[in-house]
Amino acid sequence: MTEQKKPPRKSGVAHFFAAAGYSLGGLQRLSRESAFRQEVGLVAGLLVLFVVFGASVPQVLGLVAFGLALVAVEALNTALEVLVDHLSPGWSQFAKDAKDLGSLAVACTIGAMLIYAGVVLIW
Repeated sequence: MTEQKKPPRKSGVAHFFAAAGYSLGGLQRLSRESAFRQEVGLVAGLLVLFVVFGASVPQVLGLVAFGLALVAVEALNTALEVLVDHLSPGWSQFAKDAKDLGSLAVACTIGAMLIYAGVVLIW
């Protein structure tokens, strides 16, 4: 593998547009993960339920915020998995632990979102 030259840093407005491009690249990479697609489906399904059950705008926005937090945690989990797979191509306890902890973070975020949805839909 040949080492690539690091591109020069951008500043000002160019940095803003470059950062937006990096974020879109991350979203494109994340969209290849089946867990991400399932989580988007979960959020979309909950949004439909919120609308059907007449949730208020602030309640819907709360769900959207939880959905964005879930995407963020899933992105970090995926980044962690990519790094671990690079550092430890074979099985190792540290790799298993790192991946399990990332998975726990995603599960906790999903749990918090489901608790919120349950409170909104039941009360």
